[in-house]
Amino acid sequence: MSLIGRLIVVFIGFLAACFVGGMIVVVALLFPEFADLGAGPVDQGAIDILLGFGFIFVSGFALVPAAVIVAITEALYIRSALAYAVGGGVVGLACYLGLVPFHSDTLQFEGVVRRHLEIMTGAGIVAGIVYWLIAGRNAGAWRGPPPPPRKPPPPLPANSRPDAS
Repeated sequence: MSLIGRLIVVFIGFLAACFVGGMIVVVALLFPEFADLGAGPVDQGAIDILLGFGFIFVSGFALVPAAVIVAITEALYIRSALAYAVGGGVVGLACYLGLVPFHSDTLQFEGVVRRHLEIMTGAGIVAGIVYWLIAGRNAGAWRGPPPPPRKPPPPLPANSRPDAS
């Protein structure tokens, strides 16, 4: 029963992380438009639609890479916020590079926009932290306590080293 509860918590954490990541992507991409002093008031309905599309975009592209990160952290009892931030950054990077054309002859991505790459990676980092706040702090808890650390080996006898005179 605890595994089913853990899966529910992981799913809720993933949805919250995708929503926050989508908000960051939408706001960061629209920021140049908001910075224009001549712009009038922003239609709230349009913002709601954009946030919905941002959520769908991020959750659709991030599902498989995020599932890999979640499986690794659950299997290895990784509960560090830094690990989830790095994992989120890798997922954001993978989501962006998945959209950029790759030229197989030169083995290079063509058309990488640095600002967009930074936005997606930053959104992934923040989404990883949000996931950690909801589900990552208790990674692997459904299996019971982690295995205890091994005891160090006993010390060597006093005359066992040739240079100990």
